[in-house]
Amino acid sequence: MEYANYGKTGIKVSRFGLGCMRFPSDEKEAIEMVRYAIDNGVNYLDTAFIYKDSEIITGKALRDGYRNKTYLATKSPIWNINKHEDFEKYLDEELVRLGTDHIDVYLLHNMNHGHWEKVKNFDGFTFLDKMVKKGKILHRAFSIHNTLKAFKEIVDTYDWEMAQIQLNILDETQQVGVEGLKYAADKGLAAVIMEPLRGGYILNTVPQEAQDLINQYPEKRTLVEWCFRWLYNMPEVSTILSGTSSLQQLKDNLKIFEQAASNVMSDEDLNLIKMIREAYEAKNSIGCTGCRYCMPCAQGVTIPEIFKLYNSQQLMKSHPIDTVVYQSNLVPAGSGADQCVSCGICTGNCPQTLEIPELLKMVHAEFMDSSNAIKR
Repeated sequence: MEYANYGKTGIKVSRFGLGCMRFPSDEKEAIEMVRYAIDNGVNYLDTAFIYKDSEIITGKALRDGYRNKTYLATKSPIWNINKHEDFEKYLDEELVRLGTDHIDVYLLHNMNHGHWEKVKNFDGFTFLDKMVKKGKILHRAFSIHNTLKAFKEIVDTYDWEMAQIQLNILDETQQVGVEGLKYAADKGLAAVIMEPLRGGYILNTVPQEAQDLINQYPEKRTLVEWCFRWLYNMPEVSTILSGTSSLQQLKDNLKIFEQAASNVMSDEDLNLIKMIREAYEAKNSIGCTGCRYCMPCAQGVTIPEIFKLYNSQQLMKSHPIDTVVYQSNLVPAGSGADQCVSCGICTGNCPQTLEIPELLKMVHAEFMDSSNAIKR
C-alpha cells in the first residue's frame, strides 16, 4: 500500500480509502471486509450519519484493537441541524454508534447552497473549533457536490484541513473538477476523492468505442485500473474512496493500489483517458451517480433505477431489455416516471443538481416511444 500526506495535518493516509456507504447486506461479511482492508494496509475509513447502519457496523468492525489502526472519518447530517446545539447532539450520537471517543476527521456533509447557509447561520465553524478543543474531533473537513465558484468560497471562509470532492475521468471539469482539486491543495488542504467510478456508472455503461480504445492500447489495464490510476497519478490527491460491497471487490481494488504512486502516467496515457472521456460524452446520458439522496420519493418513483435504465439504454440502443424492464416492471408497479408530480424536492436534494422532474418526463416519453417501436 502506498501512503500520502494528508494536507497540512502531518499524518499519512493510504492512497486507497474504504468507503463504508455500500456495505454488503450481511453484517458479518461487512465486518470481515473492514478488518481485511485494515489488515492489508488501509488506514482510512469513511462513513456518514446518513449511510444506513454504516456507522454501527463500522463501530463493531473497529473493536478488538482495530480502532487504533485507522483514521476514521464521518459526517454531520446538516439537513437535520435547526440550531447550533444540534451539531454536537448529532456528533455525540455518532460517537456512540461508532463506539469511539473521538472522530479523526469530521466532515460537514454535502455543502450545497442550503446546507452552506445553515452552517453559516448556526455557526458550524465555532462548533468545529469547540469540538477540537474538547477532543471529540481531531480534523475539520467538508464534502461537496457544487460549483467551482461555491467551492472556492467555502475553502476561503474557514481554516479547513480537508475537502472531499467528486472526481473521476468524466468529471475533469464538472463540479469542483481538477481546478478545484489544485486550488484546495494550494491552500494546504488534503483532498479526498469520492465517486471515482461515479457510483459504478462508468463501469456499467461502457461505450464500445471506449472499450476498443482500451483493448487496442499497448499497456494492458482494465477500465477500473485506468480510472483509479488517473486519480492517484495526481499528487494533490491524498486518498481515493471506493465503496466496495464485497470482499472480492475489495481484494481487486487492493491489488490495483499496490503501487499507487503519483506521476506515473505518460502523456500517451493521459491522452488515452481524454479519448475515453470523449467516447462517453458522445452518448446522451444522465449524470446520475446513484447516491439516492433523491429518495424516497413520496410518489414512489424509483428515480435512480429509472435513470440507470435510461443511461444503459442510451449506450445499447440496439438491445430492448431496458425498455422492456421499464414497461413491464416499473410502470405496472406504480414506480415509473409517469407518477412524478413535479414537486421538486428531489431536485433540491440532488448533489448533481439535476432537473429531475423534467428528466423524468423526457425519460418516460422516450421509453414509451421505444416500446411502441419495438412492438411494431
